Amino acid sequence: MKTILVTGGSGFIGSNLCKHLINDGMRVICVDNNYTGRMCNIADLMENKNFRFILHDITSPIDPEEKIDQIYNLACPASPPAYQGPHAIETTKTCIIGGLNMLELARQHQATILQTSTSEVYGEPTVHPQPESYFGYVNPTGIRSCYDEGKRCAESLFFSYHRIYDLPIKIVRIFNTYGPNMRHDDGRVISNFICQSLQGQSLTVFGSGQQTRSLCFVDDTVDCLIKMMNSPKEFTGPVNIGKPEEHSILEIAEIISDITATKISMVHKEKPEDDPSRRKPDISLAQSALAWYPKTTLKEGLQKTVEYFKKDLKQNCKL
Repeated sequence: MKTILVTGGSGFIGSNLCKHLINDGMRVICVDNNYTGRMCNIADLMENKNFRFILHDITSPIDPEEKIDQIYNLACPASPPAYQGPHAIETTKTCIIGGLNMLELARQHQATILQTSTSEVYGEPTVHPQPESYFGYVNPTGIRSCYDEGKRCAESLFFSYHRIYDLPIKIVRIFNTYGPNMRHDDGRVISNFICQSLQGQSLTVFGSGQQTRSLCFVDDTVDCLIKMMNSPKEFTGPVNIGKPEEHSILEIAEIISDITATKISMVHKEKPEDDPSRRKPDISLAQSALAWYPKTTLKEGLQKTVEYFKKDLKQNCKL
């Protein structure tokens, strides 16, 4: 049985990953400071003998006191309201200092370590769709730079450790992912639209609504994470994870309105600084190297997500 450490493990993607790994017969050590993670996301795992939770901020070193085989580094807030403003410095520290601490832990245990990077490393893209070979067009001083540049620097650190210490690394760049265990105050389009729709509120559209997103259901994202972690050592990535179907914000609003059986009412607000106008991954590398392609249709995934939010809003789970 492999022992796997997941940072950010009580968060949205992290908690789904923990559950998949437990179901696959692994021992999982979940590490999170619960800044955006929630204990209710992993409540059903707490009594499992193969699951262990450690409340910890990875900007400080950690010693789990047991042998680690693999590390998934997901720690870092991914929603703009969480990483902007007063939390910008902590976000960059998590990417860089936290990344260094996890790399050192991987060295000590001779573990394979996977870094979850982001499509935000491409910034406002001048190439469409975005392949891994594209270096990006990023504002290094904008309100999103704490996250964008933090993730870019983390990728550099991981490859330096690989080159200097021959550390087995994996890099993935996650595009927009949605599904159960998202926070209702996540601040991104899916959670915003679903919660506003279920509560009878007008949908908040930033800008014209013509900007596009490519939406991948969380089960498909987790499937690719696991495939990437267990790929041959020499295959480091980076690899895009996302669904190569482009939908405008207005189109997403219409689909969610149809699923929730509510009439569309929208309020337009100013588009945030450096908010990308287009997002669509080129996933040909994931297809050829990992035999991976997302299976969940947008409507199917959104229906599951709506059902989750109906329960979550009633329970008002914040911790």
